[in-house]
Amino acid sequence: MISDLDITERLAAAAVLGSLIGFERERLLWAAGIRTHMLVSVGACLLMIVSAYGFQTVIQAPHVILDPARIAAQVVSGIGFLGAGAILLRGQVVRGLTTAASIWAVAAVGLAAGGGLYFAATISTAIMLVILAGLKPLEEAYRSQLQSYEIEVAAEREAVTAANLKKLLGVRANQIRRVVIEDAEGGAAQRLTVFLTRVSHEDASRAAEKLASASGVRAVDVTQRRRRSGAQEA
Repeated sequence: MISDLDITERLAAAAVLGSLIGFERERLLWAAGIRTHMLVSVGACLLMIVSAYGFQTVIQAPHVILDPARIAAQVVSGIGFLGAGAILLRGQVVRGLTTAASIWAVAAVGLAAGGGLYFAATISTAIMLVILAGLKPLEEAYRSQLQSYEIEVAAEREAVTAANLKKLLGVRANQIRRVVIEDAEGGAAQRLTVFLTRVSHEDASRAAEKLASASGVRAVDVTQRRRRSGAQEA
């Protein structure tokens, strides 16, 4: 039977390790911060202790067989509702996926601490901190190369359509955020404004060159759109 001191140690370890992950989320001002991650970790730890040791008296009865992993397995799937609450859809941008993943992962840390696997819980916390904090500058450096661009096109009528635009630009469909088509010269020509997102300067320039070389296209102009300040990544 597990001792009270061992239970205390496991719950405390889960709380401390969960708080480390929560602090990284807290400093980025996400809703799920220190307290949320600590509660998830401690709760998962307690469930693991109950699952492993809470039925010692029952299993001593004849013809009783219990699987101590069943409660732990339900934690893995049940914690998803908290993660779903951290995910937000703002326009066409999904935010909160990383926080949702950290909540799910910190539940696993709590389960490991509850099972007495202190080394596994500690090293997992360290690896998660490296992923969340250490790799973020590299991720931001990569994303800084991907900007939003506005391409204005003057062309003959039906020279560029929504059907052939993707082929003419040479970009992926999810990089075309919006297309505005207006008539010009009394309907004999048209003006198109194409809004591209998550593209590099080279890709935007290449797309403009492809458009300019298309039949019926008269002029192409590319403008980089400024990213709104204060935007946070997941």
